[in-house]
Amino acid sequence: MTADKQFLRSGCPIANGLDIFGDKWTLIILRDLICGKETYSELASSPEGIPTNRLAERLKMLEANGLLTKQLYQEKPKRYKYLLTQKGKDTLPILQAISRWGNQHIDGTWIPPEWFMESQ
Repeated sequence: MTADKQFLRSGCPIANGLDIFGDKWTLIILRDLICGKETYSELASSPEGIPTNRLAERLKMLEANGLLTKQLYQEKPKRYKYLLTQKGKDTLPILQAISRWGNQHIDGTWIPPEWFMESQ
């Protein structure tokens, strides 16, 4: 969030992290961006089926929190690509940990690609 809109409900890093990551879609969007998706249509085509209104909302929130930037790549009509900032890229260990836990404890989950699990 921007400095003028930032609100910390406590000093707890988990509580404040959940203010950003604690919804159904944000980590899926971050996963897709880390895996190379950049455009709105690429993000909307994820197999989890994120509703387009939620996708637009989450992209704005991630941008406001400094996890991604949007870059104009087409003028007419205006189209943007979404790029992770370093702050956004720093979420990779979170996604890797969730993936490891899911693979260990939830039957039927697919194994992420080796490059994803070994990236830093």
